[in-house]
Amino acid sequence: MANAEFTERFHELRSTANEFLSQYEPLALVVAPLLAIFCARLVHAVVSGIQDRGLKNSIIALVMASLKLIPGVKRYIENEKKKVVDQLQSGSSKKQGWRTELPNLGLSDVIQVLEEAKAKDVIWQGKCSGTVYIAGNESEGHFDTINKAYSMFSHTNPLHQDVFPSVARFEAEVVAMTAGFLGSRERESGGQVCGNMTSGGTESILLAVKTTRDYMRSKRGITKPEMIIAESAHSAYDKAAQYFNIKVRRVPVNKEFLADVKGIKRCINKNTIMIIGSAPGFPHGVIDPIEELGQLADSYGICLHVDLCLGGFVLPFARKLGYPIRPFDFSVKGVTSISTDVHKYGLGPKGTSVVLYRNHEIRKHQFVAVTEWTGGLYISPTIAGSRAGGLIAGAWAAMMSLGLNGYMENTRQIMEVSKKIEKGIEEIPELSVVGKPDMTVIAFKSDSVDIFEVNDIMSSKGWHLNALQRPNSLHICVTLQHVNAYEDFLHDLKESVNTVKANPGPISGGLAPIYGAAGKMPDRGMVKDLLVEFMDGSC
Repeated sequence: MANAEFTERFHELRSTANEFLSQYEPLALVVAPLLAIFCARLVHAVVSGIQDRGLKNSIIALVMASLKLIPGVKRYIENEKKKVVDQLQSGSSKKQGWRTELPNLGLSDVIQVLEEAKAKDVIWQGKCSGTVYIAGNESEGHFDTINKAYSMFSHTNPLHQDVFPSVARFEAEVVAMTAGFLGSRERESGGQVCGNMTSGGTESILLAVKTTRDYMRSKRGITKPEMIIAESAHSAYDKAAQYFNIKVRRVPVNKEFLADVKGIKRCINKNTIMIIGSAPGFPHGVIDPIEELGQLADSYGICLHVDLCLGGFVLPFARKLGYPIRPFDFSVKGVTSISTDVHKYGLGPKGTSVVLYRNHEIRKHQFVAVTEWTGGLYISPTIAGSRAGGLIAGAWAAMMSLGLNGYMENTRQIMEVSKKIEKGIEEIPELSVVGKPDMTVIAFKSDSVDIFEVNDIMSSKGWHLNALQRPNSLHICVTLQHVNAYEDFLHDLKESVNTVKANPGPISGGLAPIYGAAGKMPDRGMVKDLLVEFMDGSC
């Protein structure tokens, strides 16, 4: 009875629909749905674009694109961009005189040529923010130890473990020792922390993001992955997003320049694979609330990566020294991966970092296995296939030669100098420290002088600081190189502030106008184009 009523009702509806549609041409009935689908996709694309860029930036991008259609405007913009790029490159090509062909005969004095080129590098001892983390000169002390270690194993490649088992052992020991002071021995870690060495913090982050993407696709079937980062998170996450087709949701920091947990929570959706915490963040040296982020990640079943590229070889030892360091490692529930650089405060050779995972189930998604290659079965753990065994040996030598006591003493020195620099900056009336630094990065700004003009004066005195934006500021990343140079830094900084205060305005050849304009330029696409043009002409 019920089936008969349903059938009768269905036929009535079909007749009514056919009668209604009979008044339209067949072509219209075909085109209309297609047009509706097209319009729906167009609206979806516009809404998604506004969500990604924001309404203001979307309008600006549309206006700029429209202006470039006007005859002559695009040419004018390109000419102005070229002027800016030329100024960034100091007006002349640094490539003049560079070789473009092999010499007919091999150079017998190639080492002398290298020494002559090296002599033309700028003086970096004690003058650079970050950059060189080992004390002294490159031919003595700890430098000499890691250089000898690299030289001994410069011919090795961990890809061939059967030939170079020593390097495989060194890598495993570096990873295990690093994991040991980043929470792997704590009960909360689960006792399965594992990882690999990489070429640097960026590769460690790239691998952590790629691994998380594949892990979450396997675990939860997410095919349109998104990650949520604070605007202070390292630019390597944007690089990873571009490489691995992941959508980035960027959340402003709070008043303390920390990751905003509530803001991050609002962005979590069904496609979220991971959130990011920094300990500390590169711009301002503050540690994000890792415990709160861990609770958030755990409650939503997503991953949390902690960027310890700067802090991994400082914070564990600073905590032992009694500094009030908030939890940041695998002892925090919810943390699924960590990146930390041996070539920074680990004092290893350049090109050494470690990526760690809470367990093997996650790390397995890092590997690439190929079964159908005519060259045989292939498996690789990191982005690079062949890797420099000398770098691994150098990192192992650095950690073993320093030991716990060495890292404790180094941390004591750089933390004390950092506090002295922070206090010295606060004593300069025109300057103020940005946020409350937890470690060895001190950012500072000014409300009364152009901070980028101050940077130009400091550059003329031989200092190499990092220029920041939002807010316009500078920072110094304190290393062992600054232990005996911090008083010179504070003296030159105070002098530079007074110079700008007495004679405001850009100096000849200075970059203050460019930095200032870039920060205020509403069309961020144009700023991106400038960066790309600059890089294309520099490498």
